[in-house]
Amino acid sequence: MKGAARALASGLGSGFAPWAPGTAGSAVAVLLGAALMHLSPWALPAGVILATFGGIWAIRAAGGDADPGWVVIDEVAGQWVALLALPRPALPGLIAAFMLFRLFDIAKPGPVGWADRHHTATGVMADDLIAGAMAAASLWAVRLRWPGLLG
Repeated sequence: MKGAARALASGLGSGFAPWAPGTAGSAVAVLLGAALMHLSPWALPAGVILATFGGIWAIRAAGGDADPGWVVIDEVAGQWVALLALPRPALPGLIAAFMLFRLFDIAKPGPVGWADRHHTATGVMADDLIAGAMAAASLWAVRLRWPGLLG
Protein backbone atom coordinates (compact mmCIF):
# COMPACT_ATOMS: atom_id res chain seq x y z
CA MET A 1 0.00 0.00 0.00
CA LYS A 2 2.92 2.36 0.67
CA GLY A 3 4.02 1.99 -2.97
CA ALA A 4 0.61 3.11 -4.22
CA ALA A 5 0.66 6.02 -1.79
CA ARG A 6 4.11 7.13 -3.02
CA ALA A 7 3.00 6.83 -6.66
CA LEU A 8 -0.04 9.01 -6.03
CA ALA A 9 1.78 11.48 -3.77
CA SER A 10 4.53 11.89 -6.37
CA GLY A 11 2.07 12.70 -9.16
CA LEU A 12 2.77 9.38 -10.92
CA GLY A 13 6.50 9.94 -10.50
CA SER A 14 6.68 13.53 -11.74
CA GLY A 15 7.73 14.63 -8.26
CA PHE A 16 11.02 12.80 -8.74
CA ALA A 17 12.08 15.18 -11.54
CA PRO A 18 15.69 16.25 -10.97
CA TRP A 19 14.80 19.97 -11.02
CA ALA A 20 11.69 21.90 -9.96
CA PRO A 21 9.51 18.90 -9.05
CA GLY A 22 6.53 21.16 -8.25
CA THR A 23 6.71 22.70 -11.70
CA ALA A 24 7.06 19.26 -13.26
CA GLY A 25 4.03 18.04 -11.32
CA SER A 26 2.04 21.08 -12.46
CA ALA A 27 3.04 20.50 -16.08
CA VAL A 28 1.91 16.87 -15.90
CA ALA A 29 -1.31 18.08 -14.26
CA VAL A 30 -2.00 20.45 -17.17
CA LEU A 31 -1.62 17.60 -19.66
CA LEU A 32 -3.80 15.22 -17.63
CA GLY A 33 -6.30 17.98 -16.91
CA ALA A 34 -6.64 18.83 -20.61
CA ALA A 35 -7.34 15.15 -21.29
CA LEU A 36 -9.98 15.08 -18.54
CA MET A 37 -11.62 18.20 -20.01
CA HIS A 38 -12.05 16.31 -23.30
CA LEU A 39 -13.76 13.36 -21.60
CA SER A 40 -16.71 15.01 -19.92
CA PRO A 41 -17.64 18.30 -18.27
CA TRP A 42 -17.67 16.41 -14.97
CA ALA A 43 -14.32 14.63 -15.32
CA LEU A 44 -12.11 17.52 -14.18
CA PRO A 45 -14.21 18.45 -11.12
CA ALA A 46 -14.30 14.76 -10.18
CA GLY A 47 -10.52 14.64 -10.66
CA VAL A 48 -10.08 17.60 -8.28
CA ILE A 49 -12.10 15.82 -5.60
CA LEU A 50 -10.28 12.52 -6.07
CA ALA A 51 -6.84 14.17 -6.15
CA THR A 52 -7.64 16.18 -3.01
CA PHE A 53 -8.89 13.35 -0.83
CA GLY A 54 -6.55 10.79 -2.41
CA GLY A 55 -3.70 13.24 -1.84
CA ILE A 56 -4.46 13.63 1.86
CA TRP A 57 -4.49 9.85 2.20
CA ALA A 58 -1.32 9.41 0.11
CA ILE A 59 0.65 12.06 2.00
CA ARG A 60 -0.24 10.46 5.33
CA ALA A 61 0.43 6.92 4.08
CA ALA A 62 3.70 7.82 2.36
CA GLY A 63 5.34 9.58 5.24
CA GLY A 64 3.10 11.48 7.58
CA ASP A 65 2.33 15.16 7.35
CA ALA A 66 5.59 16.36 5.84
CA ASP A 67 5.87 18.09 2.47
CA PRO A 68 9.04 16.73 0.88
CA GLY A 69 9.86 18.02 -2.59
CA TRP A 70 8.75 14.83 -4.32
CA VAL A 71 5.16 15.18 -3.02
CA VAL A 72 3.35 16.94 -5.89
CA ILE A 73 -0.21 15.60 -5.69
CA ASP A 74 -1.02 18.95 -4.07
CA GLU A 75 0.22 20.71 -7.21
CA VAL A 76 -1.88 18.38 -9.35
CA ALA A 77 -5.06 19.16 -7.39
CA GLY A 78 -4.34 22.90 -7.30
CA GLN A 79 -3.51 23.06 -11.00
CA TRP A 80 -6.76 21.27 -11.80
CA VAL A 81 -8.68 23.83 -9.72
CA ALA A 82 -7.11 26.56 -11.89
CA LEU A 83 -8.14 24.70 -15.04
CA LEU A 84 -11.78 24.68 -13.88
CA ALA A 85 -12.00 28.33 -14.99
CA LEU A 86 -11.41 27.43 -18.62
CA PRO A 87 -14.32 26.66 -20.96
CA ARG A 88 -12.17 24.27 -23.02
CA PRO A 89 -8.55 23.10 -23.13
CA ALA A 90 -7.19 25.69 -25.61
CA LEU A 91 -3.43 26.27 -25.49
CA PRO A 92 -3.51 29.98 -24.47
CA GLY A 93 -5.76 29.18 -21.52
CA LEU A 94 -3.71 26.16 -20.47
CA ILE A 95 -0.52 28.22 -20.50
CA ALA A 96 -2.16 31.07 -18.57
CA ALA A 97 -3.58 28.64 -15.98
CA PHE A 98 -0.16 27.03 -15.55
CA MET A 99 1.65 30.35 -15.15
CA LEU A 100 -0.88 31.87 -12.76
CA PHE A 101 -1.04 28.76 -10.60
CA ARG A 102 2.75 28.57 -10.35
CA LEU A 103 2.93 32.29 -9.53
CA PHE A 104 0.45 31.98 -6.64
CA ASP A 105 1.95 28.68 -5.46
CA ILE A 106 5.50 30.04 -5.35
CA ALA A 107 4.76 33.58 -4.09
CA LYS A 108 2.29 32.28 -1.46
CA PRO A 109 0.29 35.49 -1.03
CA GLY A 110 -2.11 35.86 1.92
CA PRO A 111 -4.21 32.75 2.46
CA VAL A 112 -1.82 30.55 0.45
CA GLY A 113 1.00 31.32 2.89
CA TRP A 114 -1.34 30.87 5.85
CA ALA A 115 -2.33 27.38 4.69
CA ASP A 116 1.30 26.54 3.90
CA ARG A 117 2.23 27.11 7.55
CA HIS A 118 -0.09 24.30 8.65
CA HIS A 119 2.20 21.31 8.61
CA THR A 120 -0.41 18.60 8.19
CA ALA A 121 -1.48 16.57 5.17
CA THR A 122 -4.53 18.81 4.90
CA GLY A 123 -2.32 21.91 5.05
CA VAL A 124 -0.04 20.51 2.34
CA MET A 125 -3.07 20.17 0.08
CA ALA A 126 -4.82 23.39 1.14
CA ASP A 127 -2.16 25.88 0.09
CA ASP A 128 -2.18 24.56 -3.47
CA LEU A 129 -5.97 24.38 -3.61
CA ILE A 130 -6.12 28.04 -2.54
CA ALA A 131 -3.43 28.97 -5.09
CA GLY A 132 -5.50 27.16 -7.71
CA ALA A 133 -8.63 29.05 -6.67
CA MET A 134 -6.76 32.36 -6.91
CA ALA A 135 -5.51 31.41 -10.38
CA ALA A 136 -9.05 30.40 -11.39
CA ALA A 137 -10.45 33.72 -10.15
CA SER A 138 -7.78 35.56 -12.15
CA LEU A 139 -8.62 33.54 -15.25
CA TRP A 140 -12.33 34.30 -14.80
CA ALA A 141 -11.52 38.01 -14.58
CA VAL A 142 -9.49 37.83 -17.80
CA ARG A 143 -12.29 35.92 -19.53
CA LEU A 144 -14.84 38.53 -18.48
CA ARG A 145 -12.71 41.40 -19.77
CA TRP A 146 -11.36 39.70 -22.92
CA PRO A 147 -13.78 36.83 -23.74
CA GLY A 148 -11.84 35.21 -26.60
CA LEU A 149 -8.31 35.64 -25.27
CA LEU A 150 -7.90 32.28 -23.54
CA GLY A 151 -9.48 30.17 -26.23
